[in-house]
Amino acid sequence: MGVIGALQQVGQHPPGRSFRAPISRVLAELEQGKTFSESLKAARWLPDFDLALIDAGEQSGRLDSCFRALMDYYNERAVIARQMIVQLIYPVILVHFAVLVFLIVLPFAGSQFHASLPFLFLKAALVLLPFYAVTVALIYAMQNKRGERWRSLIESAIAWIPVLGGARRCLALARLAMALEALLSAGVNVIEAWEIAARVSSSAALGRVVERWKTRLMAGSTPAELIQATPLFPGPFASLYASGEVSGKLDETLNRLHVYYQEEGSHKLQMLAQWVPRAIYFIVALIIAYNIIQFYTGYFRQAVNVGF
Repeated sequence: MGVIGALQQVGQHPPGRSFRAPISRVLAELEQGKTFSESLKAARWLPDFDLALIDAGEQSGRLDSCFRALMDYYNERAVIARQMIVQLIYPVILVHFAVLVFLIVLPFAGSQFHASLPFLFLKAALVLLPFYAVTVALIYAMQNKRGERWRSLIESAIAWIPVLGGARRCLALARLAMALEALLSAGVNVIEAWEIAARVSSSAALGRVVERWKTRLMAGSTPAELIQATPLFPGPFASLYASGEVSGKLDETLNRLHVYYQEEGSHKLQMLAQWVPRAIYFIVALIIAYNIIQFYTGYFRQAVNVGF
């Protein structure tokens, strides 16, 4: 089944109603003679990362492999997100319960004049507001449909975060190696293959580096030489790529690099999904314990003062 037939089948039985309109737009663009990737870009439906990978798959004749890679990427992302959400439910409930008790119930019960409940609820809402604001900001920042400047800023910020920065670098290198292997095996020239693979990596830093390589590649430098001179590429990546280039088995080497960095990045993300909720729970527990101690300290101090 060709691309048009496959899209028509998906359009007739879409996984969600929101898919019908963009699929119709893509089909309309295809009927005008555009390529699949050009039609997707014209429809303005998918993130830049998806478009770059599909473009690479179309040029290399490996659309099936690229779609499978996208499927694995989003499945893994959904699993990690689900895992973090499930583990964060209890700390989030604990935070709201603590705010309810310490800022509403106890002040209202201990007030001789019975402080106004609306005022206490407003005070609690102001305490919770920063947490909601940070959550919304993170969701907005992590969305894929953002400009290159914004993505570059987010990438620079994430690079300083332990574990998360390393995971993002590993996954970017994995996508770069996968796209390079597909493009070079399909006969795409080295310069163009590196430019497309840099876009597929979804790393603004890699994209800028590869863009600066173009003149030197055209002058006769090999990618292995440029990789070894670029601190952005880790030692194992540079060494393996150089050995693959010399031995003539670059496709096998790139496949190994893709598997290695994909597994390394996934492992780091899984570790992050496990430990972030635990860290938040520990911090919340410490705050609650501190407030309990402060409450009883104040209570006993009042009792002692009344006694004397």
